Amino acid sequence: MDGVGTDGAPAATTVAGIVEAGGVAVADTSDVSTVAGADALVANAVGQYGRIDIVINNAGVIRWAGFPDADADNLALHLAVHVGGSFNTTRAAWSHMVDQRYGRIVMTTSTGMLGLPTNTSYATAKGGVVGLTRSLSTAGAAHGIRANCIAPAAMTRMAGPGSDDLRMAPELVAPMAAFLAHESCPVSGEIFTAGFGRFARLFIASTVGYVHTGPVPTMEDVAEHWETINDETGYFVPGDLMAWSTAFMSHLGDDGASSGS
Repeated sequence: MDGVGTDGAPAATTVAGIVEAGGVAVADTSDVSTVAGADALVANAVGQYGRIDIVINNAGVIRWAGFPDADADNLALHLAVHVGGSFNTTRAAWSHMVDQRYGRIVMTTSTGMLGLPTNTSYATAKGGVVGLTRSLSTAGAAHGIRANCIAPAAMTRMAGPGSDDLRMAPELVAPMAAFLAHESCPVSGEIFTAGFGRFARLFIASTVGYVHTGPVPTMEDVAEHWETINDETGYFVPGDLMAWSTAFMSHLGDDGASSGS
């Protein structure tokens, strides 16, 4: 789980279980944190099955460290696997999905991005996965490609001891992952949490905020209207950057002057 060494056993065990259940699967231990590894993985999938419809980016590592103990090497490792691995694999599959005008991408983010004292690099990387997914959602819209994030809550080898607690079984996450990867998935660019029998949407929202209509605003103006800036009444959930920009500048007239308070 710390990104050192390789072990093909977990992948082989998973493949064996799928085959035993009547499915078809192959294991690939390419390093997706590299472009070559991600390219090889996708090429293997296309070679085996003739096309690629779904990419689930679930590769991850964690080395617990808080700030400032989390150094540049610690950050680079997390970014390489979580963000780089997701980027590289999706990029390798992208042209195939564009050509067939269809694709489903499931990114694994984490509620860990909300922050803990000792997960600085992990939280940073998982936040990066969300930004990547939102961008891919806009790029894929014209090609029938939908990209969403799942934030699992489960006990796995990475999570550590306690993985025998059935309430925290990874199988309880699987239905959401399967739905986001399914052709009937109706959304793109969203974040969903799953685990413990609960499924929920996690979203980025903006308050309406405060509009300054006087002379050039000052820090004192911000302080005076702090409550209004933070008031969640009427908050909105922007679908993309342009949607946020349109709402954020909606008080401006055609000449750029403020038209409201």
